[in-house]
Amino acid sequence: MTTKFDAIVIGTGQSGPPLADRLTREGLKTAIVERKHAGGTCVNTGCIPTKTLVASAYVAHMARRAAEYGVDGGRKIKVDMKRVRARKDAIVRRSRTGIAGWMKDLPNATFYRGHARFEVPHRVRVNGDLLEADRIFINTGGRALVPDMPGLSEIDYLTNSSMMAVDFLPEHLIVIGGSYIGLEFAQMYRRFGSKVTVVEMGERLIGREDPDVSDAIRDILRDEGIEIRLNATCIAVERAGKHIAVNLDCKRAPRRVVGSHLLLAVGRRPNTDDLGLDKAGIATDDRGFIVVDDELRTNVPGVWAIGDVNGRGAFTHTSYNDYEILAANLFDGEKRRVSDRISTYGLFIDPPLGRAGMTEREVRAAGIKALVGTLPMASVGRARERGETQGFMKIIVAAETKQILGAALLGLGGDELVHTLLDLMYAKAPYTVIERAMHIHPTVGEYLPTVIGNLEPMA
Repeated sequence: MTTKFDAIVIGTGQSGPPLADRLTREGLKTAIVERKHAGGTCVNTGCIPTKTLVASAYVAHMARRAAEYGVDGGRKIKVDMKRVRARKDAIVRRSRTGIAGWMKDLPNATFYRGHARFEVPHRVRVNGDLLEADRIFINTGGRALVPDMPGLSEIDYLTNSSMMAVDFLPEHLIVIGGSYIGLEFAQMYRRFGSKVTVVEMGERLIGREDPDVSDAIRDILRDEGIEIRLNATCIAVERAGKHIAVNLDCKRAPRRVVGSHLLLAVGRRPNTDDLGLDKAGIATDDRGFIVVDDELRTNVPGVWAIGDVNGRGAFTHTSYNDYEILAANLFDGEKRRVSDRISTYGLFIDPPLGRAGMTEREVRAAGIKALVGTLPMASVGRARERGETQGFMKIIVAAETKQILGAALLGLGGDELVHTLLDLMYAKAPYTVIERAMHIHPTVGEYLPTVIGNLEPMA
């Protein structure tokens, strides 16, 4: 027997719950399907748990620095990893339970616990139930990519998901991949007390960032005692007694590093391989992401793909923006598009990186005449007062329009301050708005006009 709905939402990651809520408020009988934990990656293995762990690591780090601030503390602090995990689990559980309760309590909605697979374009099977709807929204997210690496099948390894169960201190954590996920774990576990080595195949730690940003992040991590191994072109793993050996370079010494635990942080892959997309005729690209147009429609009419599964953004905020685009287009008479949004994200090491818009490399590739202004965080009074002077601020503007093209704010408050510039970019306002604005003292933001005042032609 088939149960007919007006809409089916598959997955309760960031964009799924608000979409389900809006669908029911529009009077649509809606089925919500979740195979595991409500909340998706962000709630269970991503943003919320990792930032909770980052907070614990920051406290440990500052406790060791207490004497710098005239506070008697001492460097022999003890980190209880079981209590660190318990705090993280409690915060995750609260969020997960809240979302599950929200979905189950929605009027005109039915919550299914199970795995959804397409049988035809507008019909899915969940356990033994057949569900049918004219509108189906795929929001199944992604998971850690496990590469085809020599020797990997012979050892135990961790991913961002399995790291959530760790309640002990690894003696020596090796992180493969200079990804944002990997670097956050690298710094937090170094601050908890582990020896940490980051292994990256590229010549720079973070290939997508400009060299000055990547190099500054590398120096921040090295200053905390994290070993960075770049140009690791011959990566393979093997057992070394009770430890794990990672072979790095086929020619130059030292050719390998030996540690107690291995974390893979080399990218993400979409959860699309067991959805029955072939039976529905839904197209995917060569990496498995569902192909969507600028309004998130798949090639099958009446089927949309939102969140990480569509390859149009790899962040919680892009997933939520997918929901906003869909809701506006379906119900509010608007015509919003994915291409309208400005790229923005954060790297939540300490100090954090806030990024918006284009990099210098992208500006050059686009052939745009531009100006760039920078300021070291050591010149910012608030940073000196806090004893957190690492990093710098950089703003790129178009020479002709005076509009902000991009920004990299690596330093105290950079992940929050970047929104000031992002809002100005969406407004298409000239940088002179910031230059002439009066800001509060003493803050980090009051130095944005100073950065603007340092503008020079981009070399």
